Amino acid sequence: MTSYWQDTRRPRYSLLFVFPLFASYEALAAALGGEGVAVVRNGADVLLKSLFVVLGGHRGVLLFGGLLLLAGLALVIGDVRRHGPPRPGPFLGMAVESVAYAALLGGVAGTLTSLVLGVGPLAAGGAGTFDLPTQLMLSLGAGLYEELLFRVLLVTALVGLARRGFGWSGRASAAFAVAVSALIFSAFHYVGPYGDRLALASFTYRAVAGLLLSGLYVARGFGITAWSHALYDVGLAVVGGWG
Repeated sequence: MTSYWQDTRRPRYSLLFVFPLFASYEALAAALGGEGVAVVRNGADVLLKSLFVVLGGHRGVLLFGGLLLLAGLALVIGDVRRHGPPRPGPFLGMAVESVAYAALLGGVAGTLTSLVLGVGPLAAGGAGTFDLPTQLMLSLGAGLYEELLFRVLLVTALVGLARRGFGWSGRASAAFAVAVSALIFSAFHYVGPYGDRLALASFTYRAVAGLLLSGLYVARGFGITAWSHALYDVGLAVVGGWG
């Protein structure tokens, strides 16, 4: 019998756990500004949907969402056939983990950033220029779509590049993917019309947070990492800070 730590990384737990995050973000985004991507949305969401928008406009957005749901459903069904249906208990454990990681992320990232830069404890930045409902929507989108883009797609691609292109071992490939994806993740926050002004402290902080999130994804899978990121950003939206 497989353990909790193995099971909760698999699709029947990880993807079902993240579904409420997907539904909440999309519903809130539609309620606040419509279903297209021309309104304010999480940048990773817009980037992932951009090709579908070019090909089909509003229908392209719906097509992207439908394909995402179908792909997730196929993975869940395949996992259920191989390992049996999910049990309720592990979902509670995943929720507790996500809350704990979200609570720890800011403090750990801030401490490591201060050590890297050789400065004292870092204060949080501004809370942002959007109203609270929009910030909450963007926070949920960050957990979902930034983790999908920078962890599921980018980390997986970088691991494949390191193993097949460079011939590196599994551990070396994972370390390479975690480090590079963290730098790209941090840089992403300074791109586009709503990007922040580039500053060493915030870039380093986000790169360190990216390292932690990438490491969490490798260790605990997509669902827990997505919720941890989303809950952390929700906390920032409420109290103010770097997202």
